[in-house]
Amino acid sequence: MRLEEVKSALEHLETIGFQLPNGELVPKHFHVTEVGKITKHFIDCGGTVRHEEVVNFQLWNADDYDHRLHPEKLVHIIELSQKTLDIGNLEVEVEYQGQTIEKFALDFDGTNFLLTTKQTDCLAKDQCGVPAKKPKVELSEVQNTQTCAPGSGCC
Repeated sequence: MRLEEVKSALEHLETIGFQLPNGELVPKHFHVTEVGKITKHFIDCGGTVRHEEVVNFQLWNADDYDHRLHPEKLVHIIELSQKTLDIGNLEVEVEYQGQTIEKFALDFDGTNFLLTTKQTDCLAKDQCGVPAKKPKVELSEVQNTQTCAPGSGCC
């Protein structure tokens, strides 16, 4: 989900909810402690230099149970960060404290922002010799396109 999509979704909400991949909601008294631009400049295992930028939201729970972040306040924080940090309409990732700091992609279901899982991947599979995944086919799904009947000469 891109930053402008987040702002657009916030304009239609009365409250903000973030839902974890397991279906649980982040406690309502969360804080967005950071909105930032993260730049990653790296080389992959195939030798290709890469450059990525994302917007990062950090969610944090405090003992301040009366705190509620309202949509218009988060829009204000986002707009301030866009202006101050020169943030464009980048993809948004979210950090949240689990067993360690966990990173999630972001989606929206019309009510809640969904924290979706991210996976590591090899960006240079062709350079590393990683074989392409072959599709699994059930033998029952394979149709015999040629029928060899006795005396037909095909066998």
